[in-house]
Amino acid sequence: MSYLTSVKKEFLRYKGLGDKAMAQVPDEALHWQYNEESNSIATTVKHIWGNMLSRWTNFLTEDGEKEWRQRDQEFEEDKATRAEVLARWEEGWACLFTALEALKEEDLNRTVYIRAEAHTVMEAINRQLAHYPYHVGQIVYLARMQAGDKWTSLSIARNKSDEFNREKFGRK
Repeated sequence: MSYLTSVKKEFLRYKGLGDKAMAQVPDEALHWQYNEESNSIATTVKHIWGNMLSRWTNFLTEDGEKEWRQRDQEFEEDKATRAEVLARWEEGWACLFTALEALKEEDLNRTVYIRAEAHTVMEAINRQLAHYPYHVGQIVYLARMQAGDKWTSLSIARNKSDEFNREKFGRK
């Protein structure tokens, strides 16, 4: 398996976790904040969206921090509807996957810039592969808190490891 195939698979996995987490909460829960210094799911999505559009638009030819990006505004609650939150989510991921699809293995050692700092393409991808799952984890945690006892686990449910292993590996 190539590096690019592997990376796409990992990004898809994390996108899927975010999709499944957000699907488990009512509309109003998308804007719930633990406190004023915390971000809601909607705000976290807005930040990821802004980052993705900035980083992945003209990925090989322009600095990943675009002049048009308004990063500080990404952290301002804007009461977007569920449809708007999900549209941002999908647009950001589409931008990322479009850029990844255009890459070839020989591009991996090319130099790109993020905030005027040089990275190989592989380093830039790895940077984002660490950044987005960090925020997806926040989304999952916030969704889990809001869903409460209605939460459906996105991995192996608590106290279900033995059952999972029996099914997965055919163990008695």
